[in-house]
Amino acid sequence: MSQIVIASQLDEDFNEVIRQRLALTHPDAEVIGVPAGVPSDLPGQVTILLARPINVRGYEAPNTPPPGWPYGLRWIQVVSSGIDFYPKWLFNGPPVSTSRGSAAENIAEFALASIFAGTKHLPDIWVHDSQWNFTALTPLKGTTLGILGFGAIGRSLAQKALGLGIKVVALRQSQAQFEVEGVEAARDIHDLFSRADHLVLAAPLTESTRHIVDRDVLASAKPGLHLINIARGGLLDHGALLEALETGSIGLASLDVTEPEPLPDGHALYAHPRVRLSPHTSAISTNSRNDIADSFLGNLERYLSGLRLENLADTQRGY
Repeated sequence: MSQIVIASQLDEDFNEVIRQRLALTHPDAEVIGVPAGVPSDLPGQVTILLARPINVRGYEAPNTPPPGWPYGLRWIQVVSSGIDFYPKWLFNGPPVSTSRGSAAENIAEFALASIFAGTKHLPDIWVHDSQWNFTALTPLKGTTLGILGFGAIGRSLAQKALGLGIKVVALRQSQAQFEVEGVEAARDIHDLFSRADHLVLAAPLTESTRHIVDRDVLASAKPGLHLINIARGGLLDHGALLEALETGSIGLASLDVTEPEPLPDGHALYAHPRVRLSPHTSAISTNSRNDIADSFLGNLERYLSGLRLENLADTQRGY
């Protein structure tokens, strides 16, 4: 077999983890660091590309690929779960797989932490002097968690919530049964919003889900709903959210994602007292290097063995 040459757009510390792991199984493999962004002028011996998101922070890739694309590539793996951060032409050449599920545990933990922070008034209850005032904290047991979308993140979050005595109701695009015992199915998105005390958006962003949470859906919310978005900012109409916060139908919004990212300085969501913004960080952990390596190297073994790759991107579905 010819030498395996991988071009990686990841940071060098991520690449070094992959190199160390490859040294144990494929000592002849080589990982070459290449710039992030639109892949261009890849060395001729490169057959595999490990790509990071391209259309981020306001940048939009050209609608046509660079000259020579796809070079000598035979397989591309992107390090994100969704495919909305990439130009469409990236999917018109060699097979593309995603890293779907690699950060599911991290994101589910973050969503749960947001719920705890909201119900336990963290960090607002920290004291800094002798003037102690007591705040009644809301119990989680017996409350209802709604989950929109039920992939790896939804499954992990549901398991954790059920273990805490939280009821879980979910809605997914397919009619398949939920893989977690005890999860109830919502009739539709309005039913989901009307039943939940906390609601996590965990669906992919596609043409059919863009602004799926609009003014009409938010009007269905159980009064005081805590809305948590850890998926994509485009799922949520931000103007409608601000209106719902003012009317009280949404009591708190915890947003790890927005549209655009970052929001421009002065945006109303920055200053709103019942909005918690974080910089799209829920997937990032101290173990992300190994999580990404696990996903990529598992698929590399399938690729080298001629087996079907996991998490192949499907442009028709949008993820």
